[in-house]
Amino acid sequence: MAVPDLSALRVVVVASNASTRFGGEAILPVHYFRFLRARGVDAHLVCHERNREDLAQQFPAEADRIHHTGDRRASRVLERLGGRLPRNVTAMTVWVLMGSLAALDLRRTARRLVAQAPGPAVVHEPVPVSPRQPSFMTRVGAPVVVGPLNGGMTYPHGFTQDVRRSERLVRWTLRHTSDALNRLVDGKSRAAVVLVANQRTRGALPRTARRGRVVELTENGVDLTTFPPRAAPPAGAPRFAFVGRLVDWKRVDLLLDALTRLPAHYGLDVVGTGPLAGDLRRRAAEQGLAERVVFHGLLPQQRTAEVLAACDGLVLPSVYECGGAVVLEAMAVGLPVVATDWGGPADYVVHGETGLLVAPDSPELLTAGLAAGMRRLGEDRELGARMGRAGRARVEASFDWQRKIDVVSRVYLDAAHR
Repeated sequence: MAVPDLSALRVVVVASNASTRFGGEAILPVHYFRFLRARGVDAHLVCHERNREDLAQQFPAEADRIHHTGDRRASRVLERLGGRLPRNVTAMTVWVLMGSLAALDLRRTARRLVAQAPGPAVVHEPVPVSPRQPSFMTRVGAPVVVGPLNGGMTYPHGFTQDVRRSERLVRWTLRHTSDALNRLVDGKSRAAVVLVANQRTRGALPRTARRGRVVELTENGVDLTTFPPRAAPPAGAPRFAFVGRLVDWKRVDLLLDALTRLPAHYGLDVVGTGPLAGDLRRRAAEQGLAERVVFHGLLPQQRTAEVLAACDGLVLPSVYECGGAVVLEAMAVGLPVVATDWGGPADYVVHGETGLLVAPDSPELLTAGLAAGMRRLGEDRELGARMGRAGRARVEASFDWQRKIDVVSRVYLDAAHR
């Protein structure tokens, strides 16, 4: 199929966070901008100034195409308020309000870039990926593409007791007020196209957004040049990797518990940082795992790929993972994946073919399942190698960023023509 021709179109990618350093969804707008520019598209990236240093290093020749907005005084007040609230509540309230204020400035800049375009333009807002969060990208003078969105998640039944009452209250409130908020802030209902990662997310859209054009497209992809297949599986003692933010819903504590059930020569590499980093280091030391667990902190993607290539598998015990790009990245390197059978990882991993999925029926059963999966791969490296090859083939066929840009480019053209 021919590569879509965007030579006559300006694409304005808008995101408050666009960085290779922050982790999570912040890297998505960077990928869109990078791959569009590599194809010679008249693409511009609009984001907050907190991303300036990283983007300057990533794109030294693109300074005139990257546009930064600053903070308002109200945002600084909200940030101080957020420091006094539980972290999960802050994420769902204060951060959303701060993002809304930032979005007004992003919209102003996007509108200016559309007005200055020599021809037709499209505005793309890939993040935030929450289907319920209102979008301010409306009335910008050009068609707007929102997403791919990914959400509508709940905790597994076996883990609902771990969710704080304050978090349950905030989630219930947001879920039941999202329709009213999205009527007031109508970016999603006015969007030319809303992209969703799966049917679960489609069902979580505000009612007004479901009436428009909704297209299904996976949220995540893999840059296959950054995550090439490894030459061969590792030799020596079995070693596994976790990659991600060190936050409570990732359940790295259960991964450490699982490691204690394995022979002493099994090891673990933890790549990432977060508010629980110190607690997890102490937990590992108290469990006698200090010599078996290496906490690398946050690493660049290329260095992360090197760590993955030296391991027997990736383990992701998260119980609230909408996406899970790291699963695809590990599969691209050629690793089998042991993951919770819930959310995004369950969409990516084919049980028994590219990895092993563990039912999250309870913390104890999840811990036991993780340990069993790691032991199985550690004792049967040929099985892991077969799963790794199948995972790489699956990523090449369905999750290559180049293929994803082809699909999104056709969405842009369709939106512009409509």
